[in-house]
Amino acid sequence: MYASDQRVSTHDGASSQVLVTDPVPDLSVPGGALVGGTWQCHDLTLPVTDPEDGRVIGYVADSTPADVADAVTGVLNSVSTESWPLWARSESLHKAARLLQEEAVRFAHLISSEGVKTLAEAEREVGRCVETLRLSAEAGGLLKGETIPFAASKRGGNRVGWFTREPVGVIAALTSFNDPLNLVAHKLGPALIGGNGVVLKPSDHTPLTALAFVELLLSAGVPERRIAVVCGRTQAGQALVTDARIALVSFTGGPATAAKITAAAGPRKMLMELGGNNPTIVCADAVRAHAVDAVVDGAFGVAGQNCLSVQRVYVAASIYDEFLSETINRTSRLRVGSKRDTITDIGPLVSEADAQRVEEWVGKAVAEGATVHAGGSRRGAFYEPTILTDVPEGCQVLTDEIFGPVVTIIPFEDISSAIAAANASDYALQAGLFTQSVETAFSVSSQLVAGAVVVNGTSDLRVDSMPFGGFKGSGIGREGVQFAVEAMTEPKNTIFNLVS
Repeated sequence: MYASDQRVSTHDGASSQVLVTDPVPDLSVPGGALVGGTWQCHDLTLPVTDPEDGRVIGYVADSTPADVADAVTGVLNSVSTESWPLWARSESLHKAARLLQEEAVRFAHLISSEGVKTLAEAEREVGRCVETLRLSAEAGGLLKGETIPFAASKRGGNRVGWFTREPVGVIAALTSFNDPLNLVAHKLGPALIGGNGVVLKPSDHTPLTALAFVELLLSAGVPERRIAVVCGRTQAGQALVTDARIALVSFTGGPATAAKITAAAGPRKMLMELGGNNPTIVCADAVRAHAVDAVVDGAFGVAGQNCLSVQRVYVAASIYDEFLSETINRTSRLRVGSKRDTITDIGPLVSEADAQRVEEWVGKAVAEGATVHAGGSRRGAFYEPTILTDVPEGCQVLTDEIFGPVVTIIPFEDISSAIAAANASDYALQAGLFTQSVETAFSVSSQLVAGAVVVNGTSDLRVDSMPFGGFKGSGIGREGVQFAVEAMTEPKNTIFNLVS
């Protein structure tokens, strides 16, 4: 599977095209699925397209339920019969980090070619993935237990024992399109260091990056049957999460799909990151220029296709007009265009259908009285970064995760009303707060319901070592290497009854 080595770049609002003639690295991947340690190189019927122009850049397998069952069988056999000690797991993940660093250019082009990121954004994701692998390699120290104080109980006489942390077994990992490399690493790295096996089902939009990444892991020494990759759409995912041999489902996506997974999978361990409708509060004493830049970057990076994107901004009424004007001005300088063009700030949405959905949501808000101050128009899969005000309560752009480059700016008179509005969403992933007052920072952050509150920053921040997830409808459990390792292992007691 190869992508073209000639790239066409279309500038924002321009009819001319710029041909980029620099050769692209070899973007071939080893196969269209990996089952039982064997790459599938035939019957690859599912096309992978570039959302920017619809070009087919490769084909992968449309895995059947039988393929999924075989994948689970192979991984389960590896976990059950193949010794892979902790030191070897750590060495493999360290080596994978080094190999990925060496292949950073290739992986950045893969991410950008099949996905929505500009090359600059893709390069940053590769760098983060290197860090995620290193953190995973170093997380073996978390797999420790303690002695159990049996003597503290009347029933504990003549007993000694301890507990250890043991792998749960086979993990189903289902990932989304917007971070096709680092999201996969956040599931595979902790699972593997914990001694588990994984069956990966990547997004059907971005499977090539995942396949290349798994090939790299195998090259680094991960046993070939310890990981499987199945591709396709609904039937593959359905077969995977309903397989009774799956011990834990780790899913990143939307709440509607999550509801279907939990209903189909039945009672088993779940790790789910389900998105956000993230608020940022800008107080009157904020450093306004810093807040404006952060909001624009946080709302429109990756064309808003980020669970941490800023969607609602509550601004103190005394600085609202200036903040809005400066945000409009800053947004107007963003360039919408080809991912391959180095001057592009905003690339495409993942499909034209998604861009049409964003267009419809904004259209509904405008029909109900909202005002568009920037953007508001679509060209194919591209949607201009859009600023809304005067949005009536109950509009989808305020209540749901838009996953597109749209932000709503809302004035507030007192901080308590801003906090209440910020907390009114069914999502509670992350939030931002701008203030120079330590007292305000402590007070407001304690009242905001969110998995993280970023003071003098927006919701758009994730460090790969932090516990990552939210309250309410934003998910179940926490990712982040340390916390995923804990979720993907269980304590096991060993007890000796000392009798003569």
